[in-house]
Amino acid sequence: MSGNKLALRAAAQSANDLPEVESWANPNLVKMAGAETLLPGVEIYATGWQTALRRDPSIKSFEFDWEVTSPPVISIPVKSPRVKVLGFAFPESANWESFARKAEKRQKPDSGSELARKRRPKPKQPGAAKKSKGRTRVLPPRDVIKLEDRLYYLLQPPLESIAATESLRFPFEPFPYQFEGVAFLYSRFAGILADEMGLGKTMQAITTIRMLLCSSEVRNVLLICPKPLVSNWKKEFELWAPEIPISIVHGNSSRREWQWTQTADVPVTIANYELVLRDELVVTDEDRHFDLVVLDEAQRIKNKSSSTSRVIRRIPRTRSWALTGTPVENSCEDLVGIFEFLSPGYLYTGLEPARMGEMVGDYILRRTKAMVMTDMPPCMNRDAEIALSPEQWDQYQVAENDGVIKLNKMGDALTIQHVFELVLRLKQICNFDPLTGASAKLDRLEADLEEVAASGKKAIVFSQWVKTLEKIAERLERFNPLQYHGRIPSNKRDPILERFKEDEDCSVILMSYGAGAVGLNLQFCEYVFLFDRWWNPAIEDQAINRAHRIGAKGAVTVTRMISSGTIEERIHQVLEEKRELFDMILSQAKGPAKSGLSQEDIFGLFQLKMPGSGDDLIGQVA
Repeated sequence: MSGNKLALRAAAQSANDLPEVESWANPNLVKMAGAETLLPGVEIYATGWQTALRRDPSIKSFEFDWEVTSPPVISIPVKSPRVKVLGFAFPESANWESFARKAEKRQKPDSGSELARKRRPKPKQPGAAKKSKGRTRVLPPRDVIKLEDRLYYLLQPPLESIAATESLRFPFEPFPYQFEGVAFLYSRFAGILADEMGLGKTMQAITTIRMLLCSSEVRNVLLICPKPLVSNWKKEFELWAPEIPISIVHGNSSRREWQWTQTADVPVTIANYELVLRDELVVTDEDRHFDLVVLDEAQRIKNKSSSTSRVIRRIPRTRSWALTGTPVENSCEDLVGIFEFLSPGYLYTGLEPARMGEMVGDYILRRTKAMVMTDMPPCMNRDAEIALSPEQWDQYQVAENDGVIKLNKMGDALTIQHVFELVLRLKQICNFDPLTGASAKLDRLEADLEEVAASGKKAIVFSQWVKTLEKIAERLERFNPLQYHGRIPSNKRDPILERFKEDEDCSVILMSYGAGAVGLNLQFCEYVFLFDRWWNPAIEDQAINRAHRIGAKGAVTVTRMISSGTIEERIHQVLEEKRELFDMILSQAKGPAKSGLSQEDIFGLFQLKMPGSGDDLIGQVA
C-alpha cells in the first residue's frame, strides 16, 4: 500500500479564541469561516501558492505514512427494470388526425385551371423507404443542438394536417415533394432550395414564408429577384398567399427611400437586384433589420467580389435563403460565393469538390423532375445537324483560317478576348451569311414551324443575339411571331406573354437567353428550338424548362440546331463532356452539375496553346 501524505499546520490560536459555532456530526469538528478545523485549532488547507500566502510565520510541519486498505468489493446482481413508455396526448391531436384524414380523401373543386384538373403524380420513392401519405414532418437541421430547439420542430404536426385546416388554404393541392421542400426551408436559418427549373421553388418559398408569418417566427421578409420576375412574384403571392400584404420597391429615389423605411410594418417587401444596389446606404442601415432575406436566382451573387454580392451580404438579417436551379454554373467557386451570403466563411476557395459536397449536404435540397415527377410528360431532345449553305460555308472557311493564322502570329500578346471574338464571329456566320443573308438553320426552322402551326401547337425559339431574332422575325412573318428580349420595355413584356398564350394565330415567340431563360411559365408550349448554342448548358436547361415544367400539356420536343463541321459542333462536344463530369463530381451535394467553357476550353476549340504554357501557338483547323 502506498501512503498518502498530508500537510498540517498548527495554528497559533487557542481553542478559546474560536467563535461559537454549531457542531455537527463529529463533536471534535467545528466549521469556522468556510474552513474545516480540528480542535484545538488545526486547519486543513488545499495545496498551492495561494495557500502559502495565507500561512502564519511560525509553521511546524511533519510527514507520516498513512496506510490505506482497499474495501472489499461485493458483486450484487441487479435486474434491469423494464422501460416504461409514457404517451403524451395534446388537446389538438384529435383535430390533427381528423384534418389529416380529410386531406387524404378531399377532392379539390374544379378551379378552371389545367393544373387543377390534372391528376397529381406520385413521387418516386427511393428504395424501400416509403413514406406514408400525409405525414411530412419538419426535421431540425443537424446544427441545432439544444433539446428545446429540436423538440420545437419535432413536435410540430405534419404539414399536410396544417394545410388541411381552414387557416391555410391552397388553390391547388401541393405535391408531396413540395411539402418536403417547405419542411426543409421552415427549420433552416440558412439554406438553398436548388430544385430543377419547373418544380415550383416559388410556391415552396411562398408557402414557407406564409407559415413562418402565421407562427410569428418572422415578421418582415425581404425578397430580392431579377427585375423581369418582380411581376411574376407578385402574381404568385396573390395566388398562394392572398392574405399577405406585399410592398414592391419602385419609383424615384424619394419614393424608394420612404418604402424602405416602412419595411418593418410590411410582412413582405419585393425588390430587384438593381434597386438594392442603387439603394445600398438605406438597405444596409444597421437600424433596419429583416427577419428573412430570400434571393431568387441566387447565382447573381456567385462572384463574391462583385458589387451586388458585397451589398447583399451587408443587409442585416436573421435568416438567409437562396433559390436557384443552378448554384453551380461555371465552377465550384460559384457555390462558395453563394455561401458567403448564407454562412460567411463556411466554404472557402480550394476545397475539393467531394469534400465540398459533404459540407453542404445539410444546407442544399436538390430534386430533379426524374426524381419526383414520374408521370410528367417527357422532354425529348434531338440534335439537328445542319449543313451550311454554300455561301455560308465559303465565308466560314475564310473567317476561320484567317482568324487562326492571325491568332498564331500574336504570340504572347494573345488573350482570351481575341479567341472569344473569333468564336463569336464564326457562330454568327453559322446563323446567317453576312453578305447574302442566307441561313440553312432558318430554312430548317421554317420547315419545322410549318408543322407546328398546322397542328395548332406553339413554339419558343431561343438565340443569344437580338439581331438574329429580328432577322428570324422577318422571315417568319406569316406565323405572327412575337419578340421577347432585353430591348422590350419591362412594362410591355407581360402583355406580350399574355397575347402569346391567348392568341391562336401567334404560333411562335422569339426569345433571348438573357430575358427568357428564367422565371417564365410557358408550359403551354410543346416545342423549343435553340437556334444557336449558349456557352453554359445550365442556361440552356433554364430556357428549356420554361416549357417543360409543372402543368405541361404534353411531351416537350427540344431541337438543338448545330452546324455540322463547324465551331458549334466542337462547342457541343465540350459542353456535353463537362456536363457529365460535373454531374459525377457534385452528385454528393445533390446540386446541379452544369459548367460553362473555361479559358482553356475556348483556346482548345482551335487547338491553341494558352500563353505561358511554354509551347508554340499552333492552330490546326479541324
